[in-house]
Amino acid sequence: MKVGIIVAMDKEMRQLQSLFTDGNVLVQKCGIGKVNAALGAQRMINEFRPDVIISSGCAGGNGDDVNVQDVVVSTQLTYHDVYCGTAIDNCTQYGQVQGLPARYEADPVMLEKAISLPTQLRIHPGLIVTGDWFVDSKEKMREIISHFPEAKAVDMESCAIAQTCYLNKVPFISFRVVSDIPLRDTDASQYHDFWNTVAERSFLVTRTFVEALQE
Repeated sequence: MKVGIIVAMDKEMRQLQSLFTDGNVLVQKCGIGKVNAALGAQRMINEFRPDVIISSGCAGGNGDDVNVQDVVVSTQLTYHDVYCGTAIDNCTQYGQVQGLPARYEADPVMLEKAISLPTQLRIHPGLIVTGDWFVDSKEKMREIISHFPEAKAVDMESCAIAQTCYLNKVPFISFRVVSDIPLRDTDASQYHDFWNTVAERSFLVTRTFVEALQE
């Protein structure tokens, strides 16, 4: 099985690239944000032709049961900064690009494996919402959660990769390590502490998942 793993940043790339030496697993950096993510996913599909794609990286967490270093696995994905209005129809939901799914579903086979991974870190299956905004204030997080109270994580790439995979019919799932909880933070200090203290061990979950896929 050929597995493509897409990350946004150099620091995520360093954490993951050293974990994989198998030529059937390719880790690539796309850059930050939705456009970079979509372009990176399409490039990977065109050049590597993976059987599955994984979005891996960090994200802001949400929920009383979610803590820093937990892992959120996407059951569904949508955008928190897309609104097509009601001028043409009144069926398009907040977060939905008109004519495309309101929410992108994770591949069910990969999701089942992800939920049952043997790991000491807590894994939360749930909704991941994506937008071009680094959430560094409680006010912005509250605004996002007002539309998606069930969201477990907020990031800047996952849904754009999911959309690209949907259009190309490539199975997809997102693994996001919780680097900070915006509603419990004031100045993104949790995010910076994450990279200084616990990032390396957190990304081992992605390797465990890839090993499970290849069994």
